[in-house]
Order: sequence, then structure tokens, then C-alpha cells
Amino acid sequence: MIEKLTEQLRRDEGESLVAYQDHLGYWTIGVGRLIDHRKGGGITRDESAMLLANDIQHILTLLPKRIPFFHKLDDARKGALCNMAFQMGVGGLMSFATTLDHLSRGEFEKAADAMLFSKWAHQTPQRAARISNQIRTGEWQ
Repeated sequence: MIEKLTEQLRRDEGESLVAYQDHLGYWTIGVGRLIDHRKGGGITRDESAMLLANDIQHILTLLPKRIPFFHKLDDARKGALCNMAFQMGVGGLMSFATTLDHLSRGEFEKAADAMLFSKWAHQTPQRAARISNQIRTGEWQ
């Protein structure tokens, strides 16, 4: 029954992998999943955790392909780069050429300092301070 119902709902509702407004103007995603808070929509904490886990895994798949020395970093520094990629995308992280260059040579102080001289650090100063300190020390912040 579940298989047939799933097939039927995909046909009748359609499927969108991006949020859209339905014919009544309510935000929806997936197969008719109401996410508009005005009508009580949203996701559960478990669904949020699943999305986050998927996003983290996606980043952990991409970064070693883009950063050749990624595997040589300790977990805290890998985590710092993942945090940055989560916030600004992998492309955004890759624009930190000076920081990445210092990291490739194990120059953690210089890498952390370079991070703080960025637009990112001005836009999100508290986060940048924590993440740069994580790069500097190799300790989770």
C-alpha cells in the first residue's frame, strides 16, 4: 500500500526539490510538504537533524576533492573548514586562498590571522573569531 500511495502522491502533488508557493500561496517543498509557518507547517527536529547530517556528509565528500591536504588536518581544523563551507559554500571557502595556502604548510597562526582579514569576518565576527581560533589551536570551540 505504501508504495502505491507514494506513487500516487508523487503524481498528484508533483515534487519540487526547492521551496515554492503552492496555488494558495503557502510555502511547500518536496511532495506537497507544507513548510509555511502561517499554516502550522515546518519540519520536526528529527527531520532537521537528518538534513544537517546529509549536509555535513556532502561537505565531507567535497572538501577532500578540493583541498588536497584536507586529510592531513586534525578533526578540529577539518571541522572549522566544514563550518565555513556550510556557511558560505565550498566555493566561498575556496576563495580563502591565503588561508588555505598557510594551512597547507601547517602555518596555523598565519591561517587564522588571514581568516580575520576577510569580508566574512566583518559580516559574522563572533563566528569568525571562534572558527579562526579553532584553526589556530586545533581545539574545538
